[in-house]
Amino acid sequence: MQRICFQLQVTPGRIDEYKRRHAAVWPDMLQALRDSGWHNYSLFLRPDGLLIGYFETEDLAAAQAAMAATEVNGRWQAEMREFFEDLEGAPDEGFVQLEEVFNLEEQLGRLGPL
Repeated sequence: MQRICFQLQVTPGRIDEYKRRHAAVWPDMLQALRDSGWHNYSLFLRPDGLLIGYFETEDLAAAQAAMAATEVNGRWQAEMREFFEDLEGAPDEGFVQLEEVFNLEEQLGRLGPL
């Protein structure tokens, strides 16, 4: 399972509306994410608009392609695009992926029984 962490920048004047929209994501969008292989998906937002997202998937490219093939994702991405600064393309493909440099369970697993 791949752990994906990414960042985007929400326009500061749009933060409240962004949070409101994510408090009640469309049910068909939630279903599409789950069916497309996006698991344990969370978004974290700093007061200045820095958005950090995290999800787990078997295959990032396949999960993105599966979402791109859904009608609901096209509508959602078109509506969400306006919330972000310095974004090329759709938010679900234009994010900056962060490199994972530490994972507790992974390192504990290499140690064996303690």
